[in-house]
Amino acid sequence: MEWQIPEPERKYLRELAKKQAEYAALPIMAERRKMWYDLNDAGKGARPPFIIETWTFDRDFMPASVFKCQSETGRSIEGQLLRNVRNHELLNDDKVITDTFVIGWFADIDEFGLQVETESIEDAEGVRLGYKFHHPIKDLKRDIHLLKPSKGKVDRRKTLEWKSFLEELLGEWLKVEIRVGTYGCAMLTHRVVALMGMEAFFTAMYDTPDAVHQLMAYLRDNCLSMMHWAESEGLLTLNNGGQSSFGSSYNWTTRLPAPGYAADKPVRLRDMWGGANSQETVGVSPEMFHEFCFPYYRDCCEPVGLIYYGCCEPAHPFWGDISRLPHLKKVSISKWCDEAFVADAMRGTELVFSRKPDPNFLSVDVRLDEAAWAAHIRKTLEVTRGVFTEFIVRDVYTVHGNLENPRRAVEIARREIDRHWKG
Repeated sequence: MEWQIPEPERKYLRELAKKQAEYAALPIMAERRKMWYDLNDAGKGARPPFIIETWTFDRDFMPASVFKCQSETGRSIEGQLLRNVRNHELLNDDKVITDTFVIGWFADIDEFGLQVETESIEDAEGVRLGYKFHHPIKDLKRDIHLLKPSKGKVDRRKTLEWKSFLEELLGEWLKVEIRVGTYGCAMLTHRVVALMGMEAFFTAMYDTPDAVHQLMAYLRDNCLSMMHWAESEGLLTLNNGGQSSFGSSYNWTTRLPAPGYAADKPVRLRDMWGGANSQETVGVSPEMFHEFCFPYYRDCCEPVGLIYYGCCEPAHPFWGDISRLPHLKKVSISKWCDEAFVADAMRGTELVFSRKPDPNFLSVDVRLDEAAWAAHIRKTLEVTRGVFTEFIVRDVYTVHGNLENPRRAVEIARREIDRHWKG
């Protein structure tokens, strides 16, 4: 057996699994699940959910001191269980704790036919956040021939053995489920920057526009190829429940799977949520985005059932194109976005305003400025009246060891949402 866990760790992990299952059975989890369904199904008067994503501040949320397992396998399982348990105990936001332990396929994707090496360095606390790419494309016109079509392979036997191992360990309390996304990643410009760098990309739009279109077409085709490969291999699993389409925006909906789905047949791309964003083009004009990006993003969004678009980039300059993406359902509204503009554009539609509050409130000051935070949340609630809205706090990289800050942020946001929702 490839995976070994000492008996004391096995006992402890079962205790953690039991605790997660008990939290999953709480009535509040059913209420939160309904909240997400109401939002994503465009239910009248849907209440905005509020989530804080924790992995970016794991130095505070999941420090080494909270782990008990010493074995590599035990520690990896413990991490997933602990994150769920601690989320409910320490934050108590609107994440739905489920009675599942989620794994993915052991799959290997060769996306470009060449390696993109990265270099990172530890900060003063030993956490690796900053990184840089070593770009394999030095001259786009000269080097584009180095890029090859993507290839994928999956180790079904290893995946099913891992699933059986976990079922024996945790199955008394949790269902072990294989859950995946669409495999093809529609963050096309992220791939561009990894391959050649942002400055070279921006310059190439002027100097060698035909080569840029060739590159974008290659990345689109690679994305679609990976998606259709996963579909044809039967790797897709429905993600219309407690999975996130992007950035902890949860997927509970009855809108998927699409008509024609049969439980005894393979899942299709049109039964799935997908995601796309283009943070790297924040510095280009809407006209250049329309020429060099939109057609390729449109094609990558077409096969799936629902789309979450965006990350940290402002949506309002590119709204003309974003709003025309096929199957668009949610749009990320970052701190740099004109909230009122997008809210007005969304009002009367079933689109979801996926607000990303400013993480600086939680990560700059050691103590949360509660009045300023409340005002920040109220501003969004005021401009989004009549608009389907969710709050996803992301990119908090430290809370300076003070986990009371995110907990209070949840309580204050919930208070403001309650006042608005009932008002």
